[in-house]
Amino acid sequence: MPWFHIVILLTKAKPTDREWYAVHAVAGGWSRDTLKRNIETRLKDRQGAAITNFAALLPPPHSALAQETLKDPYNFDFLGLADDAHKREIENALIRHITRFLLELGTGFAFVGRQFRLEVGGDEFFIDLLFYHTRLKRYVVIELKGSAFKPEHVGQLNFYLSAVDSQIKGEDDHPTIGLLLCKTQNRIVAEYALRDTTKPMGIAEYQLLQSLPEPLQTNLPSIEELEAELAADPLAAVPVGINLLP
Repeated sequence: MPWFHIVILLTKAKPTDREWYAVHAVAGGWSRDTLKRNIETRLKDRQGAAITNFAALLPPPHSALAQETLKDPYNFDFLGLADDAHKREIENALIRHITRFLLELGTGFAFVGRQFRLEVGGDEFFIDLLFYHTRLKRYVVIELKGSAFKPEHVGQLNFYLSAVDSQIKGEDDHPTIGLLLCKTQNRIVAEYALRDTTKPMGIAEYQLLQSLPEPLQTNLPSIEELEAELAADPLAAVPVGINLLP
């Protein structure tokens, strides 16, 4: 491992996390910037944390690798979008920043298409995002939801996985897996929704704005404190050199 990678591990990572990041950095060939970002976004805590049914539907060697592939939550702060952004805005931004998106997804993801068209029984359907994972040897269908998770989302994704397996998957490919990316989720509801499904899929949240580090949260004034300060001294907010008097 290069010296500057070691410096980042010593200065940015917790002592208990350094070995994990070192092993994954070497295995994944992370650049110095990638290593730094993964530490800052707490990749170790997010890796493999998505709710899935892989253990029930995939054989052990594949289920463990597939589980490790997914995260929860996914960090999309690089998009520069407000927390109330709509689904189509997020989707457009992810494609504009596809390189950063692939880095956040992790090693092995190859982009296939956006709004990927499927025709079933004469009707058209469009998958939000379609990827192929080179290590899993599977297609990965990603459906993006601009709201909280709802159980009916699973039915839609299950349908897409069946269609991709029938129409797109090659003879040498393993069955397709799906990922629902939602703004928020109730983990108990998500677990119930996946319990009796027949297709392998996972559910995870995404974050458009990363939370401020705790030291900054405690040091910054609250909205109420700012309003009280301005009410007490309205001229406090006026830049120096501006004369409000006629």
